[in-house]
Amino acid sequence: MGRGETIFMETTLMRITQGCFSFLPDLDDTQISAQVEYCLRNDWAVGVEFTDDPHPRNTYWEMWGNPMFDLRDAKGVMIELDACRKAHPESYIRLVAFDSTRGWETVRMSFIVNRPEVEPKIEMTRTDVRGRSQSYGWQVRR
Repeated sequence: MGRGETIFMETTLMRITQGCFSFLPDLDDTQISAQVEYCLRNDWAVGVEFTDDPHPRNTYWEMWGNPMFDLRDAKGVMIELDACRKAHPESYIRLVAFDSTRGWETVRMSFIVNRPEVEPKIEMTRTDVRGRSQSYGWQVRR
């Protein structure tokens, strides 16, 4: 076996996953509303954000309005989420819950609530090489 010779190569197409619930099937509106109620019970402000670039290093998504600090009912968040979905149907949309009890905004929960009809897939290739070494490569496929 020569140096760097490939023994095994595996390619996997992966779905974009970020935040809570990322490996579960998408939540429906009833489940989303239940999560928002949980956030509000904990006195967390909820914000709606959207992007066309869901790369994990893209932490600054566009805000849809301002975070909702004074809500006591999930209906307000769901109305804003619906408006964002109508304005950006082919974008990734997430809800973010902020906790301000320590005097600054700390993200306590975030999860994707909308995906494009056809979303890019991440193609990851793992290559086993000499010994126990592995190398990884990835690219986005549309």
